[in-house]
Amino acid sequence: MSVTRQVSTRLEQFYCKYLHSENSADFIAAVSQHYSNETLKRLASGGSRVLRRAAVLALGFLGNYDANEVVGRALRDRDRAVRLLAEHGLRQIWFRAGNAAQFQALMTLVRLNDNGHFHEAIDLARELLGEAPLLAEAWNQRAIADFSLFDYEESALNCQRAIDINPYHFNAAMGQGHCYQQMDQPILALEAFRDALRINPNLECVRSQIRQLERSLGRERLDD
Repeated sequence: MSVTRQVSTRLEQFYCKYLHSENSADFIAAVSQHYSNETLKRLASGGSRVLRRAAVLALGFLGNYDANEVVGRALRDRDRAVRLLAEHGLRQIWFRAGNAAQFQALMTLVRLNDNGHFHEAIDLARELLGEAPLLAEAWNQRAIADFSLFDYEESALNCQRAIDINPYHFNAAMGQGHCYQQMDQPILALEAFRDALRINPNLECVRSQIRQLERSLGRERLDD
């Protein structure tokens, strides 16, 4: 008869309680009281799958940008729940690269893009990047605005700048693939989508695009 593993850490207990209550505020308060960012990073890299899930979830809520690498590696964890938590958590961590004012500017950039104010987004991104050129998410948001204004070449360049700064930025890699598709450069698009899938193997939409591009390129070679 199998014996269920008993919860052995306080963090796992907080996580199990969160799953039952779905009260993120209580989870955040409990974790922040007992765990440092460095400890959460260590726990996210080893231990039971429940412990890794709990640590990655906590880093998504609380982690500084220096957790980017640890959570980025968790995109390839053997446990699917860890991978999904890492994907969601990274999107939050990316906005914590700068100071409080830069965080607010990034959030404004997102709102401008979401509401179709792309010229204003580019102006704000240019101003923000003049002050903080290593904000990968600012380059990504500028790329989104460029793409929406049909400037695919500039958008692809800005996606690359985001990736150069943050090699775990799978959104920028996906964006670059879409740019190359619009520029009718399928080989470059295929390379970009493969890069995105290498960073984050959970991107099923990208996997589908890769298959379509491979079939299309295969047909072109047969026709030559």
